[in-house]
Amino acid sequence: MQLRTFGRTGMQLSVLGFGCGAVGGLMVRGDAADQERTVARAIAAGVNYFDTAVLYGDGESEKNLGRILQKLKPANVAVGTKVRLPPSDHGRIDEAVRTSLEGSLSRLRLERVDILHLHNPITGQGGGPALSVRQVLDDVVPAFERLRQQGKIRFLGMTALGDTAALYQVIDARAFDSAQVVYNMLNPSAADELPQNYPAQDYGRLFDHTEAAGVGVVGIRVLAGGALSGSAERHPIAGAAPEPIGSALSYDVDIDRARRLMPLVEDGFVSSLTEAATRFALSHPAMGTILVGMATPQQFEDALAAAEKGPLPQAALDRLAELRQAFAGEAR
Repeated sequence: MQLRTFGRTGMQLSVLGFGCGAVGGLMVRGDAADQERTVARAIAAGVNYFDTAVLYGDGESEKNLGRILQKLKPANVAVGTKVRLPPSDHGRIDEAVRTSLEGSLSRLRLERVDILHLHNPITGQGGGPALSVRQVLDDVVPAFERLRQQGKIRFLGMTALGDTAALYQVIDARAFDSAQVVYNMLNPSAADELPQNYPAQDYGRLFDHTEAAGVGVVGIRVLAGGALSGSAERHPIAGAAPEPIGSALSYDVDIDRARRLMPLVEDGFVSSLTEAATRFALSHPAMGTILVGMATPQQFEDALAAAEKGPLPQAALDRLAELRQAFAGEAR
């Protein structure tokens, strides 16, 4: 398993991370034996970053990961979790962050996590579930720093969702060590300029900002919540079709566009769309580790096989850009 240096942290993380989210569902609703077998297999294959959150199954993902890691006792595994602050906590951020992390550590059976990611979207002015740039820099960062000083977290992380301009401001402030960034075949705008009138949020080459600031990147939504399988079928333990992030406004439209990328398979570059999506996400050098959610042990094996084939060749990336050009001007 290839390791990459994760921003300025000094950590060496596996290019394939283990997503413990609710969309795939294995670590939330899966069979306990399947969960343990898949985590053990991942560790044996060299996966060393596990990503969870309070929000995944209302703590179930953290509990299950904690149970398994305590049993397996792996060396040199990094764990990241998240805190999402509801609007009712926006006036008491320090206390809310501390309380959330203490709950997470208890469920994970750990004394500290390697990365604590803020799970809220970030906008210029905040409001609703979003936090403003000022709330993040003036309230969240000091709260996280206190936890770092207490030895409860190693690194500060953010989820790069919200307004692109606000994300620039927060990343450029160099207060965070890690950013979870949307990057997939339907929306590559964190790396590249989008065609004019392209139907997706424009993340405006966000990787330029993360690289300049020394911020490690965790690639999220690399399969667009499952849409990049090209199939609407969902495994019984998978979550319901998720709200699209950064791409179309409907999951069905994401699936339709994904199917229009099938020439990558037909031209022989890859054996499946999911292989293409996985290899695409790790093709960019700014990417530290990518998260692929799963419902079954076999889906982990598929992700592992794709990651071990390495980045897509330039000819495949060129073909993909050509196919994607056809989406320009369509309704989001």
